Formats: sequence, structure tokens, C-alpha cells
Amino acid sequence: MANSKPVLLRDGPADGPVLVLAHGAGAPMDSGFMNEMTGLLAQRGVRVVRFEFAYMAARRVDGKRRPPPRLPGLIEEFREVVSQFRAGPLFIGGKSMGGRVASMIAADPQPGESVAGLVCLGYPFHPPGKPEKLRTQHLPSIRCRSLIVQGERDPFGNVADVSGYELPGQMQVFWSRFGNHDLVPPKKSGLTGPENWALAAQAVSDFINSNC
Repeated sequence: MANSKPVLLRDGPADGPVLVLAHGAGAPMDSGFMNEMTGLLAQRGVRVVRFEFAYMAARRVDGKRRPPPRLPGLIEEFREVVSQFRAGPLFIGGKSMGGRVASMIAADPQPGESVAGLVCLGYPFHPPGKPEKLRTQHLPSIRCRSLIVQGERDPFGNVADVSGYELPGQMQVFWSRFGNHDLVPPKKSGLTGPENWALAAQAVSDFINSNC
């Protein structure tokens, strides 16, 4: 399974700017969140390409839940997908862990690898409850334009946490109001998940279109 070529799901106009979008650590490429965001982005003219890391693809075969492998292996798998898109502006990103892997590729581009921009949906700045274990060391090395869509109350990095980080100047943060790690607000906020997802998708679409 690890050596097989990943299956790609493609949504959106064939001539739209391409966003290669990876899933998070515990949910597949067609999770509810991934399906919703993909649909909203496709409606806004983005060509979204999804794939699964080998450990997640293996779950479809035998149903066994596995933890993701170490980051170097995930980066290699992501790069294999990126290598299939050489023409036109290419954006890379993902949900949570998928966004973290994409950010590491953006921080260390290889020869012939051209990334127009980075999109992270719920970046895992630190493990929940462990704000001292930061995952930001590589971020200053990112040179391409970047957008992080983050819930204001995300346990992986909320407003109070992230406001104290020194992020690269070309890295924007779009705050999803009252959103959790899936950008979903509590009912008492008067907002809904679909409302937040639509706003997030518009922010991503605007970012991609302005950097093509």
C-alpha cells in the first residue's frame, strides 16, 4: 500500500487554480469537513485535488485505525502528488496535520518545485493542552504567500496563543468567529458551522485568486 500511487479526487473547474488539499491525522479525504470545504471552494472556481496518505488509504482496505507515520514519510508522499502538477499556479495545503505537512514543503522547496501559495485549515500550532510544544520552528523559512484559517477557540492554537507568535510577514491569519478546530462555533454564538465554512471558503478563494 505504501508504494501504490494515491488516488486523487478532483473537484471544481478544470481550468481553475489548483489547490492540493491533504486531510488531517484522524479523518480521511472525504470526511464531512473535507467534503464541505471542497464543495464550497469548487463553487468559487478553485480546482481542489484531494488525496490520502498511505496509512489512511490502508484503513479503507482493512478498517484498522493507524496513527500517521513520521513527518518525513508524509512529506515524501505529499511531494509525490505535487510532482504531478507542474503547469500553472499550484497551491498546497490541508486540514490540520495535512496543512502542517504542506507548510514543511513550502518551507523547504525542492528544485523544480514551484508553490504559489500555502493554505492551512486549522493549523496545529501545538497539541491541545500543551502550548509549550510549538510546531512553528519552520514557519519563518516559508517564502510563498500563506493563509491560515483558524478557529478563534481552536485548542490547537486559539486567538490568545497565536497573537503571541512571530509569524512571517507574508502569512495571513483569517479568524473563524468562535470556531473550534473544524471552524464550528457553539450554538450560543448565534452562528453556524455552514456559515463559518462559507466565510472560510471565500477567504481561501480570494487568497488564491489574488496570488495566481
